[in-house]
This record gives sequence, structure tokens and C-alpha cells, in this order.
Amino acid sequence: MSKKDNKTEKIVKSINKNVRSSTRKLKPILRSIVGKKVDVAVRDLSFSDKRISNDVKKTLSSAIANAENNFQYDIDKLVVKEAFCGKQVVMKRFRARAKGRAAPIKKPYSNLTIILTEAKKIEEKHGTKS
Repeated sequence: MSKKDNKTEKIVKSINKNVRSSTRKLKPILRSIVGKKVDVAVRDLSFSDKRISNDVKKTLSSAIANAENNFQYDIDKLVVKEAFCGKQVVMKRFRARAKGRAAPIKKPYSNLTIILTEAKKIEEKHGTKS
């Protein structure tokens, strides 16, 4: 890819900060939607059993709206290029236990980023076996 192509490609992204879940629980969901078309990814997230998939779906919908309004992309051609999460703050709480002791409870938060691109048609080059 040349430098000219890189400048013309517009990055469409949506960032959701302070998602109330650990990165360990988010990563498998994000890995499952990378590379898929946007409508397929939204459908998969809406039928997912995980609690946090609803927040991921909201972030993906926000990225779709950004692509449509800010860059005039066609929704049917959008593909999830990247989806990743990072650690945010960890709330620390304590729970009372037997004999006057206390047990720590950690409530982690995450940052969620989804990047979309428009799918480009790949020209097939005919090889020797065509």
C-alpha cells in the first residue's frame, strides 16, 4: 500500500470508555466480530448470551453512525477492521467475612475501541491454473 492510498483511507472509529467489565471477558466477544460485515456483527451480538455484548453492540452502532454521517460511507460495505479493549480503573471494595475479617472485591472497568473500514473489492489475478 502506497502513502497516497493510506492518506485517502478514512478511519472510522468509536470509543466507549468506562465499560463495566474486565478485559478478559471482553476480548473473546471482540475477537468474534473482527473481520465480519457490520450487519452480521450486530446480529451476532444481539443473540449473544453475554451481558457485556449489549455495550459492545451500542459502540458498534455508534461507529456505524459515525461512518454514515461523518464520512458518507455505505453501510452495506462496512467491515469491522479492528476491535480491542484496554484496562481502565479498578474499583476496590471489601466484603465482610467471618471472624472480623474482610475479603477484597475488585470491580474492573475497560475501554472499548471499534474501528471500521469500507470493504474494497479485491481484483483476482489469474494464475497458471485458471
